Amino acid sequence: MKYILMMNCPKNGYDTFGAWPKKDIQAHIGFMHSFNKALGESGELVSAEGLASPHEAKIVRAGKDGAPVTDGVFPEAKEFLAGYWIVDVESPEQAYGIAARASAAPGPGGTPFNMPIEVRQVMSGPPEDLL
Repeated sequence: MKYILMMNCPKNGYDTFGAWPKKDIQAHIGFMHSFNKALGESGELVSAEGLASPHEAKIVRAGKDGAPVTDGVFPEAKEFLAGYWIVDVESPEQAYGIAARASAAPGPGGTPFNMPIEVRQVMSGPPEDLL
Protein backbone atom coordinates (compact mmCIF):
# COMPACT_ATOMS: atom_id res chain seq x y z
CA MET A 1 0.00 0.00 0.00
CA LYS A 2 1.20 3.46 -0.79
CA TYR A 3 0.96 6.29 1.69
CA ILE A 4 1.79 9.97 1.45
CA LEU A 5 3.45 11.45 4.51
CA MET A 6 3.02 15.22 4.45
CA MET A 7 5.29 17.42 6.52
CA ASN A 8 3.42 20.54 7.55
CA CYS A 9 5.01 23.74 8.71
CA PRO A 10 3.46 26.63 10.65
CA LYS A 11 2.87 29.82 8.69
CA ASN A 12 6.08 31.40 10.00
CA GLY A 13 8.04 28.14 9.89
CA TYR A 14 10.10 28.89 6.80
CA ASP A 15 11.28 32.18 8.29
CA THR A 16 11.89 30.59 11.70
CA PHE A 17 13.87 27.71 10.16
CA GLY A 18 16.08 30.17 8.28
CA ALA A 19 16.89 31.92 11.56
CA TRP A 20 18.20 28.74 13.26
CA PRO A 21 21.94 28.55 13.87
CA LYS A 22 23.70 27.22 10.77
CA LYS A 23 24.85 24.04 12.55
CA ASP A 24 21.24 23.23 13.50
CA ILE A 25 20.04 23.74 9.92
CA GLN A 26 22.86 21.51 8.69
CA ALA A 27 21.97 18.83 11.27
CA HIS A 28 18.31 18.92 10.22
CA ILE A 29 19.15 18.70 6.52
CA GLY A 30 21.69 15.94 7.21
CA PHE A 31 19.04 13.97 9.08
CA MET A 32 16.62 14.31 6.16
CA HIS A 33 19.26 13.12 3.66
CA SER A 34 20.11 10.10 5.85
CA PHE A 35 16.43 9.38 6.47
CA ASN A 36 15.63 9.43 2.74
CA LYS A 37 18.67 7.27 1.96
CA ALA A 38 17.58 4.67 4.55
CA LEU A 39 14.04 4.60 3.15
CA GLY A 40 15.44 4.14 -0.35
CA GLU A 41 17.75 1.34 0.75
CA SER A 42 14.87 -0.46 2.51
CA GLY A 43 12.75 -0.27 -0.65
CA GLU A 44 10.01 1.71 1.08
CA LEU A 45 10.62 5.08 -0.60
CA VAL A 46 8.71 5.86 -3.78
CA SER A 47 9.29 9.61 -3.84
CA ALA A 48 10.24 12.48 -1.56
CA GLU A 49 10.39 16.20 -2.20
CA GLY A 50 10.79 19.36 -0.19
CA LEU A 51 8.75 22.32 -1.37
CA ALA A 52 9.75 25.93 -1.93
CA SER A 53 8.68 28.61 0.51
CA PRO A 54 4.97 29.40 0.63
CA HIS A 55 5.95 32.96 -0.30
CA GLU A 56 6.45 31.58 -3.82
CA ALA A 57 3.14 29.68 -3.98
CA LYS A 58 0.09 30.64 -5.99
CA ILE A 59 -3.49 29.38 -5.97
CA VAL A 60 -4.72 28.81 -9.52
CA ARG A 61 -8.32 28.53 -10.68
CA ALA A 62 -9.83 28.42 -14.12
CA GLY A 63 -11.35 31.75 -15.13
CA LYS A 64 -14.61 32.05 -17.06
CA ASP A 65 -12.73 31.58 -20.33
CA GLY A 66 -10.68 28.67 -18.90
CA ALA A 67 -7.52 30.77 -18.58
CA PRO A 68 -5.62 30.48 -15.29
CA VAL A 69 -6.42 33.05 -12.63
CA THR A 70 -3.84 33.23 -9.86
CA ASP A 71 -4.12 34.46 -6.31
CA GLY A 72 -1.09 35.31 -4.22
CA VAL A 73 0.10 33.28 -1.31
CA PHE A 74 -2.33 31.96 1.25
CA PRO A 75 -2.45 34.60 3.99
CA GLU A 76 -5.34 32.89 5.77
CA ALA A 77 -3.54 29.55 6.10
CA LYS A 78 -2.10 28.58 9.47
CA GLU A 79 0.12 25.83 8.03
CA PHE A 80 1.78 25.01 4.75
CA LEU A 81 2.92 21.80 3.14
CA ALA A 82 6.71 21.86 3.45
CA GLY A 83 7.46 18.52 1.82
CA TYR A 84 6.32 14.96 1.44
CA TRP A 85 7.33 11.33 1.13
CA ILE A 86 5.43 8.64 -0.73
CA VAL A 87 6.20 5.25 0.74
CA ASP A 88 5.13 1.75 -0.28
CA VAL A 89 4.63 -0.41 2.81
CA GLU A 90 2.63 -3.43 3.91
CA SER A 91 0.52 -1.75 6.61
CA PRO A 92 -0.64 1.61 7.92
CA GLU A 93 1.38 0.95 11.08
CA GLN A 94 4.59 0.89 9.02
CA ALA A 95 3.65 4.26 7.48
CA TYR A 96 2.94 5.65 10.96
CA GLY A 97 6.33 4.44 12.19
CA ILE A 98 8.09 6.12 9.27
CA ALA A 99 6.14 9.34 9.94
CA ALA A 100 7.19 9.25 13.61
CA ARG A 101 10.85 8.90 12.57
CA ALA A 102 10.51 11.89 10.24
CA SER A 103 8.77 13.89 12.96
CA ALA A 104 11.74 13.40 15.26
CA ALA A 105 14.14 15.25 12.94
CA PRO A 106 16.46 17.48 14.97
CA GLY A 107 15.43 21.03 15.65
CA PRO A 108 17.30 23.86 17.38
CA GLY A 109 19.97 22.52 19.69
CA GLY A 110 19.41 18.99 18.38
CA THR A 111 16.15 18.56 20.27
CA PRO A 112 13.62 16.48 18.28
CA PHE A 113 11.47 18.88 16.28
CA ASN A 114 8.34 16.71 16.58
CA MET A 115 6.80 18.35 13.52
CA PRO A 116 3.35 17.11 12.50
CA ILE A 117 3.34 14.54 9.70
CA GLU A 118 -0.03 13.81 8.09
CA VAL A 119 -0.36 10.24 6.79
CA ARG A 120 -2.90 9.36 4.10
CA GLN A 121 -3.24 6.31 1.91
CA VAL A 122 -2.67 6.96 -1.80
CA MET A 123 -5.67 5.59 -3.64
CA SER A 124 -5.12 3.58 -6.80
CA GLY A 125 -8.51 4.67 -8.11
CA PRO A 126 -11.96 5.72 -6.96
CA PRO A 127 -13.76 3.52 -4.44
CA GLU A 128 -15.45 0.57 -6.12
CA ASP A 129 -18.89 1.61 -4.84
CA LEU A 130 -18.61 4.86 -6.82
CA LEU A 131 -17.89 3.17 -10.17
